[in-house]
Amino acid sequence: TIADGVVEKIAGLAARDVVGVHAMGSGMSRTIGAMRDRVPGTSSSKSVTRGVKAEVGEVQTALDLEIVVDYGVSIADVARDVRENVIAAVERMTGLEVVEVNIAVSDVKLPEEEDEEPESRLQ
Repeated sequence: TIADGVVEKIAGLAARDVVGVHAMGSGMSRTIGAMRDRVPGTSSSKSVTRGVKAEVGEVQTALDLEIVVDYGVSIADVARDVRENVIAAVERMTGLEVVEVNIAVSDVKLPEEEDEEPESRLQ
């Protein structure tokens, strides 16, 4: 069997490889994740799976992804490229059939916006 978390990591990395994907997850989950990543002794593996949910069966898997795209890109093209990249990576690495990839675009990153992740001001 393959754990949900394994498929989520593969899908998260494959989605991030697509040009036009700025981040994964909603603004709130990215902010909370950034704070969690700064706490000593915590694992950064959660940031890889942020914005990805997998349901894995014996031979098939279904995925839900939440992405933030860069301003100016074609959202339809980015979503198509994410879907293709994720399916190819998951099927190649796990042997599972990807039966569903749902992509939700939760935000657009404008060029003049700073990242919402809080900066560490304490040294």
